[in-house]
Amino acid sequence: MIPLCSPQQARTPTALALGSFDGLHAGHRRVIEAVCAEPLGGLPTVVSFWPHPREVLHGEARLRLDLPEEKLELLQPLGIEQLVLVPFNQTLARLSAEDFVRSMLIDTLQARHIAVGANFRFGRGRQGTTETLQTLCAAVGVQVTVLPILKDASGAMSSSRVRAALGDGDLTTAQQLLGRSYRFSGTVVKGRGLGHTIGWPTANLAVDGRKFLPGLGVYAAWAHVGDQSKRLPAVMNLGPQPTVDPLSPSAVEVHLLDTNQDLVGKLLTVEPVERLRGQQRFSGLDELSHQIGLDAQRARSCLSI
Repeated sequence: MIPLCSPQQARTPTALALGSFDGLHAGHRRVIEAVCAEPLGGLPTVVSFWPHPREVLHGEARLRLDLPEEKLELLQPLGIEQLVLVPFNQTLARLSAEDFVRSMLIDTLQARHIAVGANFRFGRGRQGTTETLQTLCAAVGVQVTVLPILKDASGAMSSSRVRAALGDGDLTTAQQLLGRSYRFSGTVVKGRGLGHTIGWPTANLAVDGRKFLPGLGVYAAWAHVGDQSKRLPAVMNLGPQPTVDPLSPSAVEVHLLDTNQDLVGKLLTVEPVERLRGQQRFSGLDELSHQIGLDAQRARSCLSI
């Protein structure tokens, strides 16, 4: 696995792709491929900010399509050799565009080649543009490649479009934009055991609160236990429990189809495939159990098992 490090720990000199790259859609990958194809004597590197600048500057919660550790797995096949997270704080936010380029990109990371998307902005008040970056870097002999925004029939490729599709439970569109299936992981924690009593035992996942999850509902999904490559068919409920406990917080519950395993304490990775229905409140546990049975049948059909 490629390393995740701070700017001070990075191996230098670098050929760096600079940006958020949340989701690593095709537009992001084109920027990254530019430094891998022409590293110009630098180590192919992705440089991103953590936390997201809007969290620090505006107090906005920014859930991520890919957490840093997940991003490592996606970057390695592209030819990237390290992921550098620049801690974003008020001190960094106050740096001018010129100071940021000089202190971070040139002095600390010793950039030989920098690639960014055409909409990249940086420095105090987002004053720095791609033209600013090209001018500052040209003065010290560093090449800058600016990639145009990639578009498809529906407009510019963007992380926002991926989030919108996931929020609508539209896994097909999300997969098309990402070029891969969307996944998330969590440790299985002990629940109340109600699923066992109605014949549908579930694994309750503790998912990192910074991870973006699809819209509430019931999904057909694939699940992976630990680091096993074998995928298991499943039904997932994402949201509160309106029948059992209407006041309960949103939860992720996964029922593995046709298998019974003790998963408590294990890592479970979930790959939702299709949203089967929205959240519903039933008259009682019997009606709930019957509906889960119908969900399981539909999930088997969706997953072609």
